Amino acid sequence: MASAATLSPADTEKLSKLKAAVSGLSQISENEKSGFINLVSRYLSGEAQHVEWSKIQTPTDEVVVPYDSLAPVPNDPAETKKLLDKLVVLKLNGGLGTTMGCTGPKSVIEVRNGLTFLDLIVIQIENLNSKYGCNVPLLLMNSFNTHDDTQKIIEKYKGSNVDIHTFNQSQYPRLVVDDYLPLPSKGRTDKDGWYPPGHGDVFPSLKNSGKLDALISQGKEYVFVANSDNLGAVVDLQILNHLIRNKNEYCMEVTPKTLADVKGGTLISYEGKVQLLEIAQVPDQHVNEFKSIQKFKIFNTNNLWVNLKAIKRLVEADALKMEIIPNPKEVDGVKVLQLETAAGAAIRFFDHAIGINVPRSRFLPVKATSDLLLVQSDLYTLVDGFVLRNKARKDPSNPSIELGPEFKKVGNFLSRFKSIPSIIDLDSLKVVGDVSFGAGVVLKGKVSISAKPGAKLAVPDNAVIENKEINGPEDI
Repeated sequence: MASAATLSPADTEKLSKLKAAVSGLSQISENEKSGFINLVSRYLSGEAQHVEWSKIQTPTDEVVVPYDSLAPVPNDPAETKKLLDKLVVLKLNGGLGTTMGCTGPKSVIEVRNGLTFLDLIVIQIENLNSKYGCNVPLLLMNSFNTHDDTQKIIEKYKGSNVDIHTFNQSQYPRLVVDDYLPLPSKGRTDKDGWYPPGHGDVFPSLKNSGKLDALISQGKEYVFVANSDNLGAVVDLQILNHLIRNKNEYCMEVTPKTLADVKGGTLISYEGKVQLLEIAQVPDQHVNEFKSIQKFKIFNTNNLWVNLKAIKRLVEADALKMEIIPNPKEVDGVKVLQLETAAGAAIRFFDHAIGINVPRSRFLPVKATSDLLLVQSDLYTLVDGFVLRNKARKDPSNPSIELGPEFKKVGNFLSRFKSIPSIIDLDSLKVVGDVSFGAGVVLKGKVSISAKPGAKLAVPDNAVIENKEINGPEDI
């Protein structure tokens, strides 16, 4: 336990100046002020979790349960309704679409057939609620960056049978590195003075918003938390059933690593507890070992199932002291620090916490337009709001896709395809330069297409390109 006692006199001085400055910030609540001061004091006391490498053990099947070993759900609609009536779905909706060249919340980017991430999420829960006559509510955790837009957007779901609730995660001031004072108290009153402190904040924010107590009083027991951009994070009855039967307070869905996931956090057994190990906690000399697929075979999908009463107990006891992730930034030449925490790191504080090793299909995040190409192609179909993989593809892994900067923004990406090519039999695609695609193009095997600097390269309608390297129109 960190306390002010472990601070050096200089840091104690820093902290009391910071407290005084923060108390004058009228834009945030008392809960936010104390949460922030708490975080900074934990950071200053240096209670960073150093992992002793020799104590790390590979978790057993009791701790990371294979998905195939989960008991089937009773084939009784009344039992299913009972299960679902204990569930709440929560999507992390704090992120903006800026990296993909979009304004507003990332969850309103159109994924397929003109439907956005949020549309698909609502359609999925609508279908569950009508099929079983249950009432699974949807919670959206917004940040101050996405709150106003989201409130307007959800108006369009008024007629649906899904109760949609929104709440905001905390708003903390950015810390000026030079003197440890909050940026907003230096006259920086716009959004750039503030930051949302990572999704580890979901637990206190759920409590502070009043939503947690309201849900518990309605008889809800579990919340399924996932990123709004993970199209694979759909409600799973087998997982829910398992957790209720085994009284697991926390479950992290993990899935086997591929070479694309070497940086993802993994689950370990450590001093008798299941724990998340992130790359940032790994001593330099062990980083390559951490990235190896042999020793650490699984990674965190950030699909989390958590018992509501357990969240209440731990937040009220101020027991959720997750590892602090320092995130240095610069605002107009001023060096600032954002201290953040991750929800997955909370696993070690819950009783009977487990991982479940789920199929890769439950992890389909859209982080860039290359992912959009996959989900808009014939590799997937859309059924009842679910994005399902086409059975015609034999290879269990997706093709690797590298698109140049000309494709980075969604608008530019869409303007370069008359229609999305067929990629059922594609292994890899690399596109460099000013390239555009006609309608009905088919790509197979390993394909590389490069336009010469300053030149345009158009792939004609209905072209079939298999295992080819194309550097100009003459190669097609």
